[in-house]
Amino acid sequence: MAIFPVQNPWLFAAGILGNLISFMVYLAPLPIFIRVCKKKTTEGFQSIPYLVALFSAMLWIFYAFYKSDVFLLITSNSVGCFIETVYIVIYLIYAPRHARVRTLKILFLLNTCASCLIFLLCHFLFKGTTRVKVVGWVCVAVSSCVYASPLSIMRRVIRTKSIQFMPFTLSFFLTLSAIAWFFYGMLMKDIFITLPNILGLIFGTLQMVLYVVYKYCKMGKVEDPEKLPVHIVKTSIEIQPSEEKNTSGENQKVDDHTANNEKSAEGISNGIQPSRCQV
Repeated sequence: MAIFPVQNPWLFAAGILGNLISFMVYLAPLPIFIRVCKKKTTEGFQSIPYLVALFSAMLWIFYAFYKSDVFLLITSNSVGCFIETVYIVIYLIYAPRHARVRTLKILFLLNTCASCLIFLLCHFLFKGTTRVKVVGWVCVAVSSCVYASPLSIMRRVIRTKSIQFMPFTLSFFLTLSAIAWFFYGMLMKDIFITLPNILGLIFGTLQMVLYVVYKYCKMGKVEDPEKLPVHIVKTSIEIQPSEEKNTSGENQKVDDHTANNEKSAEGISNGIQPSRCQV
């Protein structure tokens, strides 16, 4: 097996370009995880895209070991496995308990059990070109899921009219990566490399279109309580003097009223205000 296909410089150039862009794709979420480390919270981000990306990279390495002249595919996905593992570890450190438990379950079922099952079945049940085809179709299916994983983020962008959770750099480099690996697959005449990158090109373009559409749209935020209209209900409670039985006729009523007025005037002069409750 030739490590570097120098007999086809265009193929070699496409592979090198694919490696470089893929490296940028893997590093695109780095600012997000730097912010996670600083704030010590995952801020509602999901771990599924990184788990699926790790699973896909593992499968492509497995495919490259059975396919000749695809050494550049091994280098790209080996770097991807390392970086995605670092992201998942950071997520597990700062995620809330329920998100951490869910991530560990998916990591065990998908990246451990499912990958080992695929490796064992393909290795012992299939031989030669049949094994390559089976592993190739599995890689196509998983890679399609990787490229389709931002659909949840795209739905969130449409719902909130905010591009906060969809970095433009990630969408841009995903599109470039899909283009580079598409041409690499075309030059290799490898349908398993070509097919998923067509889907990646479509979804990457859609993400950039959404970014442009909602770039100047404000995210629906909860209004600041200080700016909300305050409804004040004023309730006046006037303390009325208790009614007394009139046993002395109209003259006694006049005398009592005069006495009460004098007391009220005296209270006001001493700084006592009528009782008033404000809610």
